Amino acid sequence: MAVERVCVVCLGNICRSPLGEGVLRQAVMTSGLRIRIESAGTGGWHVGKAPDKRSIAEARRRGVDISKQRARQWTASDFKSFDVVLAMDSSNFKNLQELARSAEDAEKVKLFLPDGSDVPDPYYGDASDFARVYDLVEGAANHWIDQWK
Repeated sequence: MAVERVCVVCLGNICRSPLGEGVLRQAVMTSGLRIRIESAGTGGWHVGKAPDKRSIAEARRRGVDISKQRARQWTASDFKSFDVVLAMDSSNFKNLQELARSAEDAEKVKLFLPDGSDVPDPYYGDASDFARVYDLVEGAANHWIDQWK
């Protein structure tokens, strides 16, 4: 199956998934692939808000601009718009599986990290926690690009 649209999903869509979206988008552009990357959250608390300022700062420090992204909440109808849905952790993976309308929807959901571990939520942490998330996301992005080539 050709991958054309990917959505990265975390809880609030202000910390991890915006970083995932930005890093994957840059990796896709560098690779020459034509894949649209978006992000969303399973929760709706931050809908319409920009990413956390610490996510923006870490991405900017690494040459990626995520400042124009805006949080949105994932809905079950989103499954029809995406070929792959990358969950940042097992809790969001489970939430997405519960929202799946069919086995085909459920098969689209994968954990972002190839080893199946969780990308830790840096929300209550400091700048070093956001740097760690960026490192994890960047490593996984290379894996996904290899899978989609």
